[in-house]
Amino acid sequence: MRKTFLTLKGKKTFGFISIGNLLAPMLGGMLYNKGGLAGVFGLSFTVLVVDFIMRVLVIEVKVAHRYKPIDSSVSDPLIPTVDQLQAEATDEEQEEGSNEFPSLLRDREYGEESYQLSSNLLKIMRIVPILPCLADPRLVTALLISFVQAMLLGSIDATVPVVSQEYYNFSSLQAGLMFLPIGIANLIFGPLLGWCVDRFGTKKVAVLVYLYLVPILFSFRLVKPGGVYQIAVYETLLALAGIGIAGMGAPSVVEASTVVQKYHQANLDFFGDYGPYAQLYSLSYLFFSLGLTIGSELAGGLRQKIGYGNMNAVLAAICALTALTCFLFIGGKSKIVGQRSIA
Repeated sequence: MRKTFLTLKGKKTFGFISIGNLLAPMLGGMLYNKGGLAGVFGLSFTVLVVDFIMRVLVIEVKVAHRYKPIDSSVSDPLIPTVDQLQAEATDEEQEEGSNEFPSLLRDREYGEESYQLSSNLLKIMRIVPILPCLADPRLVTALLISFVQAMLLGSIDATVPVVSQEYYNFSSLQAGLMFLPIGIANLIFGPLLGWCVDRFGTKKVAVLVYLYLVPILFSFRLVKPGGVYQIAVYETLLALAGIGIAGMGAPSVVEASTVVQKYHQANLDFFGDYGPYAQLYSLSYLFFSLGLTIGSELAGGLRQKIGYGNMNAVLAAICALTALTCFLFIGGKSKIVGQRSIA
């Protein structure tokens, strides 16, 4: 199946972000155990310096075009041009007329006119072109998925080290190693579940992943203080949760990119050649960062007030509600919503 470059780039980006968030506590625990705070902040400072240097060395696409002749036969490797978007739209129409292969961008419930923007938009919407796209519930739901994913990551980062120390008297190094099965699950199942999104669509994968996490998170009520057996139970549940977390990022990126691309194709004069894709990713990072912040605060507060098991039960309920929201809105309107809108 044909995939857009922006969608693939987004899935890879958020995949590495998730892995980084899960591996950071493990690395932090190891460094703190060996070198104390100096080791932790020394590595963090080094990473920031390398990141800054790499950002300085990045050459923007528009700047690069100034120093090389424009060859219309060579497509832009980073940003879709108007010709590419129009050609892609033609390809989509041809794919919709055939039932041989499912198309990721197929949208039977929404006509193209649904993505046409009014000419009487507020000034703020013209300054920030991504804002009109937020009228689509599919985009809002995609951002919600990113938020919930980050919230779960934040809750895990905040509670696993504390529970490991309280229940099993682990050192910082041992507590950090508790994140290893989650990272391994992400590395193995992340690409596989991303392929499932390409093959079966965002709705099916998102709903199944969130429903899968409901019993897994409820099972964390089984985690209790103890010896090797209880540690094995905890590690197993963390690995199983890691499988679900590995599949949460791709539906969000694919759905958001699909919706914004359709707005771009239907309003080329408004969005221009490059579209609002950078604003989309900035907005996604905003929701992701907000989820990390709220997730750690929420998990820490709930663990103290109602206990670790009940805290995970609350997270399971949030996953159940998110699964329902995904069923109703992403991947096109569900039959239930469509019938209500017609009525």
